[in-house]
Amino acid sequence: MIRNPFCDLQPMKAEPARPVSRREFLHLLAATGGAGAVVKASAALGLLPASAEASTLQLAPGNGRSALILGGGLSGLTVAHELAKTGWDCTILEASQRCGGRIFTVRHGTLIDELGNRQVCDFDDAPHLYFNAGAARIPSTHRTLLNYCKELEVELEIFVNENKSCWVQDDAMLGGRPVRNAEYTTHMRGFLAELMAKAMTETDMDEPFTDSEAETLLGMIRSFGNLDEEHVYRGSFRAGHASGGYLDDGVQKDIIALRDLLKTRLGMGLLRASEGETGPILLQARGGMDRIVDGFLRQIGDRVRYRAMVASIDVRDDGVEVACDHDGSRRQFRADYCFNCIPTHLVTGLDHNFPADYVEALGYVRRGAAYKAAFQARERFWEQQDIYGGITWMTNPSRQIWYPIAGIHQRKGVILGAYDYINGMHHTSMTQQQRVEAHLADGEKVHPGYRELVERPVTVAWHRMNHMLGCSARWPRDSGGWSQAEQARYRLLQAPLNGRHYMIGDQISMHSAWMESALLSAHWALNDLDLRLRNSPA
Repeated sequence: MIRNPFCDLQPMKAEPARPVSRREFLHLLAATGGAGAVVKASAALGLLPASAEASTLQLAPGNGRSALILGGGLSGLTVAHELAKTGWDCTILEASQRCGGRIFTVRHGTLIDELGNRQVCDFDDAPHLYFNAGAARIPSTHRTLLNYCKELEVELEIFVNENKSCWVQDDAMLGGRPVRNAEYTTHMRGFLAELMAKAMTETDMDEPFTDSEAETLLGMIRSFGNLDEEHVYRGSFRAGHASGGYLDDGVQKDIIALRDLLKTRLGMGLLRASEGETGPILLQARGGMDRIVDGFLRQIGDRVRYRAMVASIDVRDDGVEVACDHDGSRRQFRADYCFNCIPTHLVTGLDHNFPADYVEALGYVRRGAAYKAAFQARERFWEQQDIYGGITWMTNPSRQIWYPIAGIHQRKGVILGAYDYINGMHHTSMTQQQRVEAHLADGEKVHPGYRELVERPVTVAWHRMNHMLGCSARWPRDSGGWSQAEQARYRLLQAPLNGRHYMIGDQISMHSAWMESALLSAHWALNDLDLRLRNSPA
């Protein structure tokens, strides 16, 4: 007889057995095993589309044409780089003292230009002591970005996202005691698999599954949860050894009861970690993600005008005129075409001659309130806990702790002490002192003595970062996805205004917040303009 893994929870009334379709099984697999399990099952059934290829460009010669690029973010740098290859006259107008936008690496001497909270980073001056305050991960499926890294000779290294040696901490679970990721996920999968196996044995699977399919599937479920022959989860060495395990059989760690595992909201995220965009191997630029920006600037750095704040945009039939305040004086620029990666909500505050529906679409896009913080660690204490890279998950407002790969076995390191992409305004509204104290208190719950182990904090609240005032674009208002009206606004902004002015960046994509999206947006605009020029009368 199979025991009830919910222990002393109230038993549920059994439903009549009925056949399980493939569609229903994939839904069940998604709820328990996550997207990764569905991907494998779908691939076996031939239900997956072909992998996307890298976007490439074959632009016609520029023949002396000119372009203004408003903003030195990744999409703007890409446009300038590609147009320069074909002989265009390009000028980038960048409002700040640096290019890269939300590719922002903080190291010794870096200015964090947050309104009301300017900071200058005082990490030790060493190559491995840096913090990616913006973009930090490159999925191996983001082929366009990886192609540019190869072309621009940007050295890459592995980014560790999911590490079973990292911690899970929730005040509501086990009295706040942190447990290893491996312990939580192993036990939860074991109990879920036990439930699935019980359902399999009680359901007639002859239709639509054959006996062979049902046997194979049941074997997969047993393996997924490491069940015994009776389909019961009795713990697993996958959660780690309490002792031994090398020169002897070892002692298995105690099972954490399902009722305790269910007390944290982190379970869904932990079971589907390293899936979707974070499912492939993840990479990062060695030495900081701004090495990608440096790669572009080695090619077109002489075309950038820094501290050039755009004041007005006038789109005409024969070109675009832009006024900007550059080092204390108003200057006028004119070009045949304009590519604009200034955040849409900031564009609405400029003087312009845009039509009303275009302005409404620009203002419709909301902005994420992402927030990050980091500390320099006096010693790499996480390596003493067998942690080399990866993420600790918490339910407190700091949410995550990231452990660096850079500088393994060096004396010091830079540890990300907070990453909140859901409710970043919680910390944004605090003073710097309040932020730091909050992160120290949250870190103590995972690493006792944390406040004595770390120093030299920096915080980055993207909603108050000068020239940004927000993070990635947020288009849909409804969790169900894009409405027809939202898609119409998106297409309006994607298309060139009067054939001359293109909005670009990850904000003009349906998958914002990724560098790949910014690149693909830039490529779409360049391909569209190229097609128009090829089809226009000479």
